[in-house]
Amino acid sequence: MAKKPTRLRFTEDDLADSKVKKAADRAEKAADKAEKAVDKVSPKKKHQKLRSEADVSASRKAKLRFDKAKVDVDLDKPSKGKHLITRASAATVSSKVHQAVSEHEDDNVGVQAVHQSEEALETAAYTVDHAVYSKKLKAYDKANKLVEKSDAANVDALFEKFKKDNPDASSNPFSRWRQKQAIKKEYAAAKAGKSVAGSSSAASKGAEKAAKETKKLSEKLAEFVTSHSKVIIVVLLFGLLFMLIAGAFSSCSAMFQGGTHVVLGTSFTAEEEDIIGANDDYKALEAALRSKISNIERTHSGYDEYRYELDEINHNPYELAAYLTVMFEDYTREEVQSTLQWLFDRQYELTLTEEVEIRTRTETRTGTTTSTDPETGETTTEEYEYEVEVEYEYYILNVKLVNKGLNMVIGNAGLSEDQMERYRLLLETRGNRPDLFGDDIYASPSGEYTDYDIPGEALTDERFANMIREAEKYLGYPYVWGGSSPSTSFDCSGFVSWVINNCGNGWNVGRLTANGLMGVCDIIPKSEAKPGDLIFFQGTYDTSGASHVGIYVGNGMMIHCGNPISYASIETSYWQQHYYCMGRIR
Repeated sequence: MAKKPTRLRFTEDDLADSKVKKAADRAEKAADKAEKAVDKVSPKKKHQKLRSEADVSASRKAKLRFDKAKVDVDLDKPSKGKHLITRASAATVSSKVHQAVSEHEDDNVGVQAVHQSEEALETAAYTVDHAVYSKKLKAYDKANKLVEKSDAANVDALFEKFKKDNPDASSNPFSRWRQKQAIKKEYAAAKAGKSVAGSSSAASKGAEKAAKETKKLSEKLAEFVTSHSKVIIVVLLFGLLFMLIAGAFSSCSAMFQGGTHVVLGTSFTAEEEDIIGANDDYKALEAALRSKISNIERTHSGYDEYRYELDEINHNPYELAAYLTVMFEDYTREEVQSTLQWLFDRQYELTLTEEVEIRTRTETRTGTTTSTDPETGETTTEEYEYEVEVEYEYYILNVKLVNKGLNMVIGNAGLSEDQMERYRLLLETRGNRPDLFGDDIYASPSGEYTDYDIPGEALTDERFANMIREAEKYLGYPYVWGGSSPSTSFDCSGFVSWVINNCGNGWNVGRLTANGLMGVCDIIPKSEAKPGDLIFFQGTYDTSGASHVGIYVGNGMMIHCGNPISYASIETSYWQQHYYCMGRIR
């Protein structure tokens, strides 16, 4: 039987913290869903029907005896369960009865026919009963999974409360992970003892203890390293050598689990050439998709118009490396090829839809008139032109590419809670290889955004003021490949497209890529740029034309979707190196 979900209670002081409030609300919603599912599968008590004395006196035992099988069916004695015979035993008994009958039925064809009919009916009845039972099992399984999700949401809420109460405890990713594991352990223990329903404090004690131990251990290690700086280098070298030797002997591996857990838990374990190679293979799939889209007008010729609604094609290489590490640990480039294709097929969705419109156009046609001269009787024919409105079919091919984002695909890939925590930990530490993918701006983790005070005179332009008012709503939002709305967050072109469409200036460009946004602009010299113009960059990732776009705000500054959405100077060496052109929206 599915158990009721646990509900936490937080104080008003706890809920005053916005992060705790959001986590608590999510936990409450998860508990509501779980409780509804549990209620559906909870057994309903039925009233026992009273039997008359006549029914009681008429009750009897019917026994069938055969040489090899004996079946007792008590028509009077109530069963302990829901059925007189359980599903498993019913099938067994039925088969034995028919086996016994079949041994003696050859002498009577009528008996055989009746027996076969009964056997078919019983098989059908069992199949129906099994289907009903299977449906119930699925309902129980769904309820239990929702209860597990509710527990996970409770742990998240308790972790947010812990961080509020201990702002200095989360000093690094591994300590945060350890603290959350402690909360999860304490929560499970408290739930087993049924002591968590009334308070949220029990589970946080374990995390506080873990935080204190981590801090104490860190302080001791720091003190030791400071006073033994020369000795520690020698010890590390000998330790590394010893680990390499001992690694060849499986019996020795347990000795290093504690010492290497922090490093292994936060690191990419594959060889660098395999990590980069796998990422290059994924980029090759993206390049093939990009080429396919750019050649659509050649491969699908004959249309009057092609309409494009395209998300950017790219991914965060650290998300890919983190997922492959969680799934394969020390993987090789060759062994992950099918997984790369599986991820790619779920990240990108390309659809081509034909649309036919009935339109009218004016056509010029030629007619003739015949006239006869009344005096000579001579007939002449003259041509003349006239216009006519005619209907015709106008064929459109709509090309739509949706980039769901690799992170979203991984989030729905069926990873366990522990695997997802490891994945997030690897992302935060970047696998302890922060320089693995060079200066790829899309590979950096989301950080703090830079604010900027726009000069008052620039805001006298109503068109620009409308744009910046809309754009600044999303400062701090993370970069999400394929994102094009506040609900999903944004990528660079998704952000600019959203601002253009929703700022109130009467524009509607749809969802365009950076290169597509160039198509709705007049290209202007950089010296003529003014606030509200778009600034384009190339080569920020492997694609032709514009690869990044921002909104120019004057004085060498732009607002753009970096990671996160932020103001940035276009005078830095990076942006100067990748500058492409300026555009003014038509």
